[in-house]
Amino acid sequence: MIKTVSFAFALSLLGAIADVAAAPSVYPTGVTRYDTAIAYNSYVIFSGQDKKTHLIDMNGNEVHSWDAEGFPPVLLDPALSAGKRGHVLVQLASAAGTSNEGNGLRNEAIGELDWNGNVVWQWGAAGDAQGMYGQVEGKAPTQVPGGSAKQHHDWRRLPNGNTLVLANLVHPVAGFAAPQLLDDVIYEVDAGGDIVWKWTASEHLDEFGFSPDALKLVKAGQSPRGKDAPFDYLHINNMSVLGPNRWFDAGDQRFHPENILIDSREANFIVIVDKRSGKVVWSLGPDYPAQARGPRVLPRAVDQISGPHDAHLIGPGLPGAGHLLVFDNQGEAGYPRVGVGVQPRSRVLEIDPLSKRIVWEYTGADSNGPDWSFYSSFISSARRLPNGNTLIDEGMNGRIFQVTNQGDIAWEYVSPYFAPTPVAGAGRPVLSNWLYRAQPVPYNWVPEGTPRSEKAVTPPEPGKFRVVTN
Repeated sequence: MIKTVSFAFALSLLGAIADVAAAPSVYPTGVTRYDTAIAYNSYVIFSGQDKKTHLIDMNGNEVHSWDAEGFPPVLLDPALSAGKRGHVLVQLASAAGTSNEGNGLRNEAIGELDWNGNVVWQWGAAGDAQGMYGQVEGKAPTQVPGGSAKQHHDWRRLPNGNTLVLANLVHPVAGFAAPQLLDDVIYEVDAGGDIVWKWTASEHLDEFGFSPDALKLVKAGQSPRGKDAPFDYLHINNMSVLGPNRWFDAGDQRFHPENILIDSREANFIVIVDKRSGKVVWSLGPDYPAQARGPRVLPRAVDQISGPHDAHLIGPGLPGAGHLLVFDNQGEAGYPRVGVGVQPRSRVLEIDPLSKRIVWEYTGADSNGPDWSFYSSFISSARRLPNGNTLIDEGMNGRIFQVTNQGDIAWEYVSPYFAPTPVAGAGRPVLSNWLYRAQPVPYNWVPEGTPRSEKAVTPPEPGKFRVVTN
């Protein structure tokens, strides 16, 4: 039977708490709440700290997994995989070691796996990938810059069958004090592994909106890891293709469906790159007005964004279609650095890209909690769902949840996949369940017959703890 006891008694009995908070030593994992009346039902895909990619249902059951991780894993629309369901893009091989320096410097090979884990396409250090998965039949090893993929943070399969890859490029750049930059580069790779288009961030430094003083700080910067480490001056952590949108339909060429949207973790800007010219044609940041204290009135001008992730246009047919959705981490970033304040908190912002005004936002206070109840200073994501809810990955804490437009939590899941990680370990691995990105997966994406469960989960009342006894 289930007994409800006082919080104090449960804490002394079990040394645990029921609600996910900033840093408890023990907390529940799996699905902690699920309101079937207001949640949007789908699968969710993410890579855990166990280095596997997991597909879960609404009750947190793993319905499928791939024995590879993605940074992030990307589900392929069956229209882009010859009508076949359940194909994903993941990393196939990584260099040995525990250091996370460089984001993608250890990533040697990437590729597409089918539902059964077979390699359909790969790009990178073919020898290493072959050792893990076997050479793709009929495919010769491909040549990649520097001998390894170095993909990080994002990638996309295009309608023409090519793949956009966001990668690292270590090289010297004139005008910088650092002897080597950890630059960001985007490759368009065809099915045969050839690079057919390339864009390098440092070649467009004057297009990102830096003031003269800020640009001096950028060029004078050095890696905090030492003078011999490449300087990660932008840390672009997101790359999305605009796709069909109402702004282009109305004649605004800046929003051509083939154009690419990126954001910079270190420099606090979000820009659109014209695919044909390579030029920046739309930008937000890096300088913003200070955030106003007191009641948050909407709509309002975009105020200070810091350390953003997962910026993208909401797709056609979804509530807010055409608006920009971004996870504003409010982690320390910028030239000069932006302070995070006494009460750290993150936000999810929905922004009209023409007026550059916030039209919707989510903070911890919108779920009747303190602002710091929702905070991830790095990683994380947010995706709009067909019923108007938003799926949010509070990545630092391994927490994925859905909120309604009013901020009610409709579904919540905490990753049970803990493992040693060098992230935030002060030079040594620490135990964490952090996860980079979570994505909703439609039921019709998986092969027919894939199981799923949709049973409501009611959380304990605040200050109470459920204890299961015999």
